[in-house]
Amino acid sequence: MTTNDHSDPMMNLSACTLPTVERPTRLAEFDQFFAESVRATHRPDPARLELTLTADADAEPVGRDLAARESACCSFFTFTFQSTLAGTVMRIEAPTAYVEVLDALAARAQTAVAGAGR
Repeated sequence: MTTNDHSDPMMNLSACTLPTVERPTRLAEFDQFFAESVRATHRPDPARLELTLTADADAEPVGRDLAARESACCSFFTFTFQSTLAGTVMRIEAPTAYVEVLDALAARAQTAVAGAGR
């Protein structure tokens, strides 16, 4: 799937206020974040994705910045960060009506983490 794939739920989301022309750039930012800053993904339930961040000092600040910008245009997402024994975990939650969008985001994260060899 490319960032220009208009069948991607992240590209055609009417609840998102980010201009459509800017969505490929945002998806590319997520892809880069996933590849560089996420070492594991976990899906404890359909409405929640958990990303265990790398120990890199930039991982959490980059994640928080991306989460803040995404929350501004996709207010249905809830982002939280928690320090755990495994490292910092970034949680992304979405209401049931938007699980398909979270599914697409989770698939991108899993692909990027697998490609990074973690």
